[in-house]
Amino acid sequence: MVSRASGLSRPTLHKGLRELSEEPLPRGQIRRAGGGRKRVEVADPLVLRELERLVEPATRGDPQSPLRWTSKSTRHLAAALAKVGYSLSHQTVAQMLCSLGYSLQGTAKTLEGTQHPDRDAQFKYINGTTKRYLREGWPVISVDTKKKELVGQFSRAGREWRPKGAPEEVFVHDFPDPTLGKVAPYGVYDIGHDLGWVNVGTDHDTASFAVESIRRWWTRMGRPLYPEAQHLLICADGGGSNGSRLRLWKAELQRFATETCLKTTVCHFPPGTSKWNKIEHRLFSHITMNWRGRPLVSHDVVVKLIGSTKTKSGLKVKAWLDKQKYPTGVQVSDEHMKALKLTRHNFHGEWNYTIEP
Repeated sequence: MVSRASGLSRPTLHKGLRELSEEPLPRGQIRRAGGGRKRVEVADPLVLRELERLVEPATRGDPQSPLRWTSKSTRHLAAALAKVGYSLSHQTVAQMLCSLGYSLQGTAKTLEGTQHPDRDAQFKYINGTTKRYLREGWPVISVDTKKKELVGQFSRAGREWRPKGAPEEVFVHDFPDPTLGKVAPYGVYDIGHDLGWVNVGTDHDTASFAVESIRRWWTRMGRPLYPEAQHLLICADGGGSNGSRLRLWKAELQRFATETCLKTTVCHFPPGTSKWNKIEHRLFSHITMNWRGRPLVSHDVVVKLIGSTKTKSGLKVKAWLDKQKYPTGVQVSDEHMKALKLTRHNFHGEWNYTIEP
């Protein structure tokens, strides 16, 4: 009678009657231990081995893995498992990966390649020279050129708050605007005063441009801060427009030293260590955060975004647009180099040298 009234089968009703006479399940539990379908890795432990073989073919002894040359997304892994007889959803594959100790990860920049044997010694030399100059009250600057940026209505990395459904529209391509082109921001970071100066160039990033940027910093910011200074220390990368091997860089610095009457010392970082240059993480990183998600639609916008960069720790930045032309291919003769008042230091003179007025 109950079966006909409820539509349930008689075996189901008898099972329910038996459960009524048994001890109740713990609070929150709806199934007795051991009930339900077993997890796929319990039913067939070999599936875990197969999954690891797909994820890490090199370490699992399978150099011919079908996913060796494609992305190992959960959907790709599920499709590869289906080909060997395991029909699993991509969500199940994700759960199995977590149980095996895997997680989504990017690449880690930890391999630095071949290091110069005197790399650490050069770091100590730069650090000691910097401390000595700061004790004397002399200016110490870190210099470098920031990555060139396209000027125009172009997409930029990062996001910022805007009305919902109204993102700022930008071009679908990144072809340079022939009228605006690119800008090369050359930065000068004053280590002693935590101040930044950026010369925004619209032409080539040459050694002449690099030294002109330092000259403009000294004229507009450095000289008022160090009116009695007779020495200047420049910490620079080993390559680029301020490279240690560039003749034009040294020749332009000689002209700068003579004009300013500053005994100019340069310490270059060893090859492959530009990220240790203080300007990278004390100035350029803050500029990048300040203009994230903002199209650099004009030169004026670039200058204002850089000039408005500041931090709670006290960093302030000034920027200036430089429309001067800096031709490439300028040669410096051997006679010109011999005439320079350049003295190489005893320790790695190719990296550390002083140019007198």
